[in-house]
Amino acid sequence: MRDAKRSLEERRNYYAMIDKDNMTPLWEVLHALVPPNPRPNVVPTMWDYSELRSTLLQSGELISAEEAERRVLILENPGVRGQSRITQSLYAGLQLILPGEVAPAHRHSQSALRLVLDGEGAYTAVDGERTAMSRGDFITTPSMTWHDHGNLGDEPVVWLDGLDIPIVQFLDAGFAEKAVSSSQDELRQEGDALLRYGHNMIPIDFYQAPSDPTRVFVYPFSETRKVLRELADTPADPWHGNAFRFVNPATGTSPMPTIGAFARLLRCNSETRPYRSTDSAVFVCLEGEGTAHIGDQQFDFAENDVLVVPSWTAHQFRVPQNTILFSFSDRPVQQALGLWRDEKLS
Repeated sequence: MRDAKRSLEERRNYYAMIDKDNMTPLWEVLHALVPPNPRPNVVPTMWDYSELRSTLLQSGELISAEEAERRVLILENPGVRGQSRITQSLYAGLQLILPGEVAPAHRHSQSALRLVLDGEGAYTAVDGERTAMSRGDFITTPSMTWHDHGNLGDEPVVWLDGLDIPIVQFLDAGFAEKAVSSSQDELRQEGDALLRYGHNMIPIDFYQAPSDPTRVFVYPFSETRKVLRELADTPADPWHGNAFRFVNPATGTSPMPTIGAFARLLRCNSETRPYRSTDSAVFVCLEGEGTAHIGDQQFDFAENDVLVVPSWTAHQFRVPQNTILFSFSDRPVQQALGLWRDEKLS
């Protein structure tokens, strides 16, 4: 016993000595650094949009879109409060733009997606091309593209922002730049990118590396819904339902190299089997309602509600009516690095 105490004391003294040289013993932290399976700090959670909408609208009385640059309420995962992230690798927030406002043009290293939740009449401009924003539309603003938002309508418009801010922050690779004017000059007519790159054709001399972001920056919900509804009577995957991933039409890869986006239809009175994967995912209900079982927690969700499924956490959905879910995650990063794994549980 005395020798054991002496050994512990010698180790503590040794650790104190090497600490002065900015070193620490691996054997004291190895199990935390190389765990046998993922141990996420983020936790399952849900934001009820119907309860938060009035709170979000109050922000419009406190600060203008121009003054704030982006009037956004960040959705912080309860497991990592104060870190401005919804999962370990992604940021998300609810952005509000009021009638007549412009969120001024800027660009940055971070890639972003917008999922329109509420209201009509707004637009997003990306590198000189505007697109109208309708509910359910999935819009991208790729890394270092100029973008601004405006509301030409007569009602507030809200969308969910999803960005790879934590990834860029981890790599210390972030740059940002403000434009000279609040709104971009129109360089191309609306729909130009979709016509050139989104109909199984691309310009004859166009080449794009698989890692480059898509030139098609808007994926209209009207088209997504049409596909899902017309396939509603076909066999569904037991774990995912009728599920699809969004792609860059020119390459077949993810629309953005750091963020993957997905849409699925869960049919009336159906229940998916338990499933888990290493990419923490953010789910948004665009149509319908249901119950999500995430780990040992249960959430009853409805339209516009936002859910988080942490890494390697078993989850399944039960719906009483046809339900459409949108989701996004860092899956493209994990797949590019050979890290992504999934498991279909019975």
